[in-house]
Amino acid sequence: MSTDAERSRTYPVRPVASVAGVVIDTGRVLLVQRRYEPLAGCWTLPGGAIELGEPAALAVVREVREETGLDVEVGPVVEVLDRIYRDDEGRVQFHYVLIDYLCRPLGGTVHAGSDAAAVEWVDAGALDAYRIPSHAIPVIRRALAMSESAWNR
Repeated sequence: MSTDAERSRTYPVRPVASVAGVVIDTGRVLLVQRRYEPLAGCWTLPGGAIELGEPAALAVVREVREETGLDVEVGPVVEVLDRIYRDDEGRVQFHYVLIDYLCRPLGGTVHAGSDAAAVEWVDAGALDAYRIPSHAIPVIRRALAMSESAWNR
């Protein structure tokens, strides 16, 4: 049985397996403004922790729906990243192993839910106008390039 410390995302005893959906539609990407730390106030990709026994691709579907109201089809992996955040004393405050998946919308109505303060479709050329973490920009650009061929099989 796991302890509270093992279940905690803040000051975890091991990395937290997480997913994000890079939802692309006609040259636009779906961004959420984070409500909570880490990255509170930043615009980033919808996603979150994988639940025990949940396949990663299904976690993407669940997380995107919870945060944005959209149902998505999950495509290929775009990137796998470590996101490690340290506190002022150098201790690991958050550590996520993040799997970013290319997704496309299937239905639903876009609205901010659960962990999102806001949600917006953003044109690829307008990304600089948003406070997006530097690690997310190359992932978004790679997904935009992949999306041109991923769904035309």
